[in-house]
Amino acid sequence: MAKRSFFSPPSLPGANAPHADTEPAHANRTLIEQTYATLRTDIIEGRLSPGSKLRIEHLRTQYAVGAGTLREALTRLVSDALATTEGQRGFRVAPIALEELEDITRLRVQIETEALRLSIRNGDPRWRRQVEQAYAALSTEEPIAPERRHRWEQLNVRFHEALLSGHPSPWTLRVLRLLSRHSERYRCYAMALPGCIRDVHAEHAAIVEYALQGQEARAALALEAHIRATPDLLIRALREGRIVLP
Repeated sequence: MAKRSFFSPPSLPGANAPHADTEPAHANRTLIEQTYATLRTDIIEGRLSPGSKLRIEHLRTQYAVGAGTLREALTRLVSDALATTEGQRGFRVAPIALEELEDITRLRVQIETEALRLSIRNGDPRWRRQVEQAYAALSTEEPIAPERRHRWEQLNVRFHEALLSGHPSPWTLRVLRLLSRHSERYRCYAMALPGCIRDVHAEHAAIVEYALQGQEARAALALEAHIRATPDLLIRALREGRIVLP
């Protein structure tokens, strides 16, 4: 967030008038944000296939934005590791692989369960209210309806962050938000599995119950099982030949 200076420049003619390029600059940032969000969703939901070439000339028509806006949005996706750059040869959708999912899962388990333990240990009444409110909001979207998945994902992120808010760590949240974006990508494949049976609401309920009772070891185990559920489903489906990852 930009900081305001305590020092004011000398008054100049027209100094109080709106800056000529303020509105266009703001509009441009907004367009970049919108393009980034749309591209990100299309990558996560598989409409832009893993490993496929992201050609600026094609995307300009598809997303109805300029080349500069697209490059800015794609650069952000590279920072998120959802796209890759090939030097002067442009961009590609980042590939997916079970090895990557296993790595993401291992990191989430290590970081998130320890953060939950600290949060429970240090949580106060305000933390309890945040957890209860986030859980109640998420529960209204469960079981998950495909047409409401975006809303569920937002509330799911808020729920997990509320659990960890008793011992706030900005860097922990930054890392977990990045890992969460990639977990969401694989979760889309898991949700589409035929015959997929998983009571996500019951998983969340167990985590909340143990956390609010101060049972940090049981809460951490419940959270670990919850995090591992998606990769376990995908690995089982691959072994049974029910899906093939791109």
